[in-house]
This record gives sequence, C-alpha cells and structure tokens, in this order.
Amino acid sequence: QAQLVESGGGSVQAGDSLRLSCVASGRTFSTFDYDMDMGWYRQAPGKEREFVARIDWSGVNTSYAEAVKGRFTITRPNTKLTTYLRMNSLKPEDTAMYYCNGRIRGVDYWGQGTQVTVSS
Repeated sequence: QAQLVESGGGSVQAGDSLRLSCVASGRTFSTFDYDMDMGWYRQAPGKEREFVARIDWSGVNTSYAEAVKGRFTITRPNTKLTTYLRMNSLKPEDTAMYYCNGRIRGVDYWGQGTQVTVSS
C-alpha cells in the first residue's frame, strides 16, 4: 500500500509563514524511494489543481511555479520519504488545499491534502 500524509496547514495572516510536511509510507515508496520525485500542488475553490513545487529523488534539483518563487522552498531530508514545503510571506491568493505528490516511474500518488488559509 502506498500512502502520502500531509500536515502543517492552518489559518494565518498575510505575511506569515507555514511549513507543510509530507510523509510517504508503504512498500511501494520504500522500495523505490531512490526513484521517486516528490512535489506539492494546490487547489483553490473553483479552480484547477496547479503545480507549486517539485524536488527530485536526490533532493538537489527543484522547480517552482512562478507565483511562489522566492517565497516557498521545497526540501527533502536524507530519509527520502519525507518532503517539506516552507512557505514564507504568505498571501491571500495562496489560500488553497495543498496536496503532496509522489511520482514513481510516471505513476502519480496523492495525499488527502492539508488546508492553508491566508487572511489579509
């Protein structure tokens, strides 16, 4: 069984920071952790799910959506089965459900999401 569990969401004021965490568990992930990219996506009410950030299996190569560059940082410790999304200078437009994504050989796995609400 493959499972991704997010945590760390909440309600904050504009300008505040949050750190989201995602932990992958299950034999699928533990077997292929060396071959798994991880990322974050978000979906605001009435909008499509959109890419936020991604990090490769090595933890070295990252990519970000333009809207979050310079404010968000994705990291991945040596354990490989965890990823963090540090979100600074949050804006009301960052309000969304944030989903963790694990991709192994073209197959996507998703968490249940964690809600981030930013008020002005």
